[in-house]
Amino acid sequence: MTLPLAGMRVIELSSFVAVPLGGMTLAQLGADVIRVDQIGGGPDIDRWPLAPSGRSLYWAGLNKGKRSLTADLRSPEGRELVADLVAESGVVLTNAPPRDGLTYEALRERRPDLIHVRLQGRRDGGNAVDYTVNAAMGFPSITGPPDRTAPVNHVLPAWDIACGLYLAIGLLAAERHRLRTGEGQCLHVALQDVALATAGNLGYLAEAQLGDARPRLGNDLFGDFGRDFATADGRVMVVALTPRHWRDLVRATGLGEVVTALERALGADFRRAGDRYTYRDALAGILAPWFASRTCEQIEDALEDASVLRSRYRDFADLTADLDTEPLMAELDQPGIGAHLAPGSPLRLGETSLPPAPAPDLGQHTDEILQEVLSRPPDEVDALRTRRVAGEP
Repeated sequence: MTLPLAGMRVIELSSFVAVPLGGMTLAQLGADVIRVDQIGGGPDIDRWPLAPSGRSLYWAGLNKGKRSLTADLRSPEGRELVADLVAESGVVLTNAPPRDGLTYEALRERRPDLIHVRLQGRRDGGNAVDYTVNAAMGFPSITGPPDRTAPVNHVLPAWDIACGLYLAIGLLAAERHRLRTGEGQCLHVALQDVALATAGNLGYLAEAQLGDARPRLGNDLFGDFGRDFATADGRVMVVALTPRHWRDLVRATGLGEVVTALERALGADFRRAGDRYTYRDALAGILAPWFASRTCEQIEDALEDASVLRSRYRDFADLTADLDTEPLMAELDQPGIGAHLAPGSPLRLGETSLPPAPAPDLGQHTDEILQEVLSRPPDEVDALRTRRVAGEP
């Protein structure tokens, strides 16, 4: 099938998570994304986790479906080659440090309608990564068990992920603007701005400004009833966000009379989210024995016809045992790593899934791109490789 972004070419100069994720998102929708790296690879070429072969699973996971070109970005000739590629393609996505000949101003002189999308750490140009931004945004102070006083970081690079998707959306918006007006765009996305905007959009900042300090809640859900329960063979997370969820949970556990008596004693109405949250410890005390006396499978059977939101806790080893049942996953034979199940795009076109494509070997498409995109004859490409201007040794 013809993918939505077929015909678009994006030059990506990147490393780590956000920009490679943005580029991969575009590649999965059909764009020809050419990742440009320094000969020998950038700072993320061997980032952990590693496959048994020593190849980076991280790098392969974030570069699926792209083409790879390597050039000596430290040399004027290598930078000129990449500038030619940008001028021909008209779209660049980057978080690479500015280099002579590859700045927005220099590239725009060669391609006036250039779309240039750049990730920054901070808006003022200062450096930042997901983990330092998260520390500055207050989230570690409300993460972890209630009796914890020191900050607790999370392991998911949430701001990198959000940034990657913002970058892809911004690039597509700029491309639409160019289609309508013929004008290029220079877009900047700062990691810290994305985190700050998210904290504001979700109410954390207004809450603090208006005087309410968000407490640490462990695994409890803020503002409604949700928490983890020990079971006979594991642990489950249970969430009730609506009166229907709560009604179904009470009915399925057979605790209606006890819950009604507690409402009367407290003067509460557990159809209201605020009351479920305020008296969450008392409600959990009532529910905990029911969960503790049953296995996860028995709990799932009891809640099968209920609207209650729930999930058994699993680790990555548990998850991989069932990957072959997930429609998102497909077998991918990744060169240098081997065959394994990998995710395609979470976006579906109608009912059509977009399967994963292998990540390139570093510099794999250098000759192909120089000849096809820049119309360089084979002997010139060979000369560039011999002089170590482009391509892997």
